[in-house]
Amino acid sequence: MTATIRIVIADDQSLVRGALAVMLGLEPDLEVVAEAGDGAEALAAVAAHAPDVALLDVQMPGMDGIDVAATVRTRHPATRVLMVTTFGRPGYLRRALQAGASGFVVKDTPARQLADAIRRVHQGLRVVDPQLAADSMALGDSPLTERETEVLRIAAEGGTASDIARRLHLSDGTVRNHLSNAMSKTGGRTRAEAATIAAERGWF
Repeated sequence: MTATIRIVIADDQSLVRGALAVMLGLEPDLEVVAEAGDGAEALAAVAAHAPDVALLDVQMPGMDGIDVAATVRTRHPATRVLMVTTFGRPGYLRRALQAGASGFVVKDTPARQLADAIRRVHQGLRVVDPQLAADSMALGDSPLTERETEVLRIAAEGGTASDIARRLHLSDGTVRNHLSNAMSKTGGRTRAEAATIAAERGWF
């Protein structure tokens, strides 16, 4: 008899989470043992249930799925992580794999393929959406430095150069230099456009 693969599902959209649980529950060798609505709940569920596989959404309140994946890898190495997300962005894929995820698929993946992806990840294989893998190879790594990424992320929230400077304990001039560099590297004509481009590519 085939051993049952125990799964934790983390997604901040309850309808999506519930649909995934029902769909996967129809598979004879898969069992959803817990559901979580954010990163903290996901970590608690993994700690409590020691699942074989954790299905994590990328964008969740508080701690996002990529941060959760990194923590699971450190604290619960026996649990494999499969990212399941609406946002098929190459930057997210690279960051997730670097954080220790074993797979990355988008939410419109057919049910049979998703179930198969879970089985393959459980076996220790890596599973990545093929189109996303190709896009990631073509795009390459983020050209932004860690500080440029941080400055651009705050700018995306609507912060002025002075706001960013105060928040990061930098001078206004230094912040403007970082923003200028980020605009140049992304090709954005404004800081807002640069932030949008970076976000769409999954660079933050």
